[in-house]
Amino acid sequence: MNIQSLLSKKIYKTLSMIVDKNLSSERHKIYIKRSKKSDFGDYQINGIINITKKIDISFYQLAKKIVDILNKENIFEKVEISNSGFINIFLNTEWLSAQLFNTLSSKRLDISLVKPQNIIVDYSSPNIAKEMHVGHMRSTIIGDAIVRLLEFLGHNVIRVNHIGDWGTQFGMLIAYLEEKQYSNQEICITNLESFYREAKKKYDQHSDFTKRAREYVVKLQHGDKYCRHIWKKLVDITMKQNQIIYNKLNVTLSYNDIMGESLYQDMLPDIISDLKKKGLAIQDKNAIIVLLEEFKNKNNQPMGVVIQKKDGAYLYTTTDIACAKYRCDKLKADRILYYIDSRQHQHLMQAWTIARKAGYIPDSVSLEHHMFGMVLGKDGKPLKTRSGETIKLNSLLDEAIKRAHNVISNKITTSITDRSEIEHLARVIGIGSVKYADLSKCRTTDYVFDWDQMLKFEGNTAPYIQYAYTRIMSIFNKTGYSYKNFLNHIEEIKEEIKLESNIERQLAICLLQYEETITNVADLGMPHILCTYLYRLSVLFSSFYEECSIIEAKSKSLFYSRLQIALLTARILEHGLNLLGIQVVDRM
Repeated sequence: MNIQSLLSKKIYKTLSMIVDKNLSSERHKIYIKRSKKSDFGDYQINGIINITKKIDISFYQLAKKIVDILNKENIFEKVEISNSGFINIFLNTEWLSAQLFNTLSSKRLDISLVKPQNIIVDYSSPNIAKEMHVGHMRSTIIGDAIVRLLEFLGHNVIRVNHIGDWGTQFGMLIAYLEEKQYSNQEICITNLESFYREAKKKYDQHSDFTKRAREYVVKLQHGDKYCRHIWKKLVDITMKQNQIIYNKLNVTLSYNDIMGESLYQDMLPDIISDLKKKGLAIQDKNAIIVLLEEFKNKNNQPMGVVIQKKDGAYLYTTTDIACAKYRCDKLKADRILYYIDSRQHQHLMQAWTIARKAGYIPDSVSLEHHMFGMVLGKDGKPLKTRSGETIKLNSLLDEAIKRAHNVISNKITTSITDRSEIEHLARVIGIGSVKYADLSKCRTTDYVFDWDQMLKFEGNTAPYIQYAYTRIMSIFNKTGYSYKNFLNHIEEIKEEIKLESNIERQLAICLLQYEETITNVADLGMPHILCTYLYRLSVLFSSFYEECSIIEAKSKSLFYSRLQIALLTARILEHGLNLLGIQVVDRM
């Protein structure tokens, strides 16, 4: 049930009955928004004044006609004109009750499947021969939440883990490993980092090593068996370790989702040739560049973007042009989302501008850079260890589980004695807390990483919402009903859902706003919108639980009504957290 969409359709239909259909282009200026205060209704219509400016009619006259028509609809309790230029909508309580039951009875929570698109989501992108660190966290967590949500809505989502598996660093590593004669057993992700540092030092300081490393790069590019063998081993070792972290994070990426830079290398010579033919690329001091009027250099002249260096080497821009072309030609993308930090924005815009000018990306394909801010320490600087080193992601997750274990021993009152259950609970709360702390912040802003805050059982945190879910499980245990059994036989219960109090009505409306919430997240790529919704739902349920007794309800019908509301709340909390990649438990 998408109330916002339903109301929009009714408003547009009503307008077409009143004003000239030629004014239909003005409809996008009219929007339905949730009311901030219940005194102003459940929803408000804004933008009617935009139409009155186009026709010879006052706001009040047009609004009055709209209100008169809408008040005949059975979904509205009343529709009225406000003094501030809005039309206030109060939804019919009986209609709300009926929609609640439809939502509860539906396996998909009455959420419609959309017309499917092929959507590419580019996220995570770890470095090869290095352990994942905290800098990879936001891309991985946010990207995966959006993937889950888009798939649930019915889109065909192609996950892409765009790794840097090509280039000079591999020549360096191959030369270093050969020089030191390391055995296969000695090559692991921990050693690789130190190998890389040593190789880089030699590359910068010793010309003979530099020459040999460059020769290995050429050999690798031309398919040399030895170089390809070592290259594949380096990639496999890195991604095997990364998969352990993905599993721990409850992220859906797998080895099959890897599409590294190497995938596009064979395309690059043809792209350079094609851009020259089309007059987009020119030679400049033995390099190949594309002049872009859309971007200016410090002298306010068109910026020259290098796509091939004078030594024949290609750049990241060239690869990203090929990458976008591949995703349109081969993967038939309708929409491409990049979860890459904000520092890469200009680079992406330049690559995409070139690709569009070359005709590699149709106008119908949406290219979106869903940039994100940085993770900061309490000092306001990028999060690092006390010694100033970048924090390894695996270490951070282990710390989260450890801290959650400590919190459990102090906070959880239920007598859980089974060690495996305690360990599972610590993992669910710890990992969930880290993910939710990230997802609940607007992705375009930086945020401060705070262990104490994210593990709290109060406020907008994962533990608070997870606990709201377990509280409902506890209610079912006290009633003698099995939660799953009650859900499976919901249609056999003949008692209707009654909304007698204001808090029941508020909770009902919030429950029915789930679809419009996730639709909004899918459009904007902003998971914090869903987090805000789940927190609000948890707060409303807490108030409902305090004000409206379930177990000691005055009548059987009221008992079943409130139990159904609790059931629907639990289903949406569990489903919403699952879309974010966060688990729930039945008891704490």
